[in-house]
Parts: sequence; C-alpha cells; structure tokens
Amino acid sequence: MTTISVNEVYAIGVPIVLTMIFIEILISNFRNQNFYKSGDTLCTIGLLSGNIIVAFAIKGMVLAFHIYLYQFRIFEFVNQIPIWALWIITFISIDLVFYVYHRMSHRIRFLWAIHLSHHSSEEMNFAVSFRQAWFGPISKIPFFMILPLLGFDPTIIAVAGVISTLWGIVGHTQVIGKLGPLEWIFNTPSHHRVHHGSNKQYIDKNYGNLLIIWDRLFGTFEPEDEEVNFGLVNNVNTFNPVKVTFMAWMSMINDLKQKNSFIEIIKVIFGPPITHTKE
Repeated sequence: MTTISVNEVYAIGVPIVLTMIFIEILISNFRNQNFYKSGDTLCTIGLLSGNIIVAFAIKGMVLAFHIYLYQFRIFEFVNQIPIWALWIITFISIDLVFYVYHRMSHRIRFLWAIHLSHHSSEEMNFAVSFRQAWFGPISKIPFFMILPLLGFDPTIIAVAGVISTLWGIVGHTQVIGKLGPLEWIFNTPSHHRVHHGSNKQYIDKNYGNLLIIWDRLFGTFEPEDEEVNFGLVNNVNTFNPVKVTFMAWMSMINDLKQKNSFIEIIKVIFGPPITHTKE
C-alpha cells in the first residue's frame, strides 16, 4: 500500500532535523541569544532515550494491534477513494486524534503526569521537541486505535504518523517569526511558542500538531501577542530526567493515599492537574 517505509522517512528526516538544530545554534550564538543550555539539553537526551526505548519495545505490538483492529473496520477507504486522497485524509485524521489526545493530556491528571516532561524545559529550541515522555507511546494507544477501526490502513497510519511527528519539530524554535497567511491553517512556530508558555493567557492553548484549525474550531486558540515565558507555572527546577518523569506521579500517589472513597480516588486520577501549564 505505501511507497515509503517508516525507516525511509527517518533516513530522510533525521539529517534534515540535525541540520536545523545546527543552524539554529549558529543563529542563536550569532545573535547572543543562547537558546541552548547544556543541562537542559542533557535532560532532553535522557527523556528522549527513555521514550525511544519504550517506543521500540512496543512498536511491533502497536502495529500488530492496528492490523488486528483493521479487520473490523467500518469503512473501506482503500477501495472507495484514490490513494492520494487517502493519504491526505489520514494526515488530517491523525492530526484531529492528536488534538484530542493532546488536549486531554493537559486536562486529565494521570495523562498530564506523563506529558509534563515535554513542558518541563524553560527553553524553546528544536531540541526541546525531542523532550518526550517515557510513557508517551503507551498513553497514545487508546486514542489512535480509532483510526484502523474507522478504516485507515495501518501501514499508512504508521508512515503518516512519523511524518507528522517530524513536522512537530519545526514548531519548537524562536528563530522563526510569524508566517503570514500560513498562521490561519498550520500550527506554526508562533502558535507553538504560545503552547509552551506559562503566561496566564497562554495556558492550555494551541494543541494542534500539523494544523491549527482544530484550536480555532474548538476555542483553544491564542495568538502570540506578548513575549512568551517558557516552562511550567511551577517549574521542575531539575535537569534529572528520572525526577522529571516521575515527580507528577509521586504527587498524585501522595494525594491518592489521603483519599478514602472511590469517588475521591477517581477525581484525583481523572480530574484536572493541580496546576496548569502547557507542549
């Protein structure tokens, strides 16, 4: 079905991303902006390493799970629409599911305990896009399983998902300003800087990955009007990736120990995070 594999996408994308980071470092140094801090970058590497280990451990199982679900598909997209249209619809559908997953990751405490890692940096650069949660690949499974059930080909989902992820890297930078008409449709660096801000008006805004249309439709859009303060409302104040990964879990567990009823426990797990923040 696909003419390009996941490995081929990485083979093309990784050198481009590394070049982007190198150019961003040169620009930030030339402007004396110092976007990269050694401790922050090392923490990102630690978080990314755990994420990659988990992702590779479950990658085959997730694809097999999607292939299994695909036999129960509701629609026969492959036989009903041209392949180019299927790719476009797959990209759009992945982006919508990501919007829902991402928004819930900010509004449900146990999901935020996972997602907090990505927002723990007080910097904003291309490398921050790799500051991914160790258990993020697992938390996405219940959301993206809807796609093969609807009738999207699992192999196309896998490849389109990687391409969409690579696009998400572009938004994590301060060297690119606003992009004119593109700001209306795509999740640009300006929009994503807002998402990573701890400014009161920026909290829980701009959840899209590829497109910004979902935020505009569902009332979570906020333009970049004032300088962004990157990081959390209450910053983690550590570069230890293990502490960053588990600190929100420990806080939630401590709160659970103080609850005596099932309803109170459910509220702690599925209620909103104690403090609000932001990806």
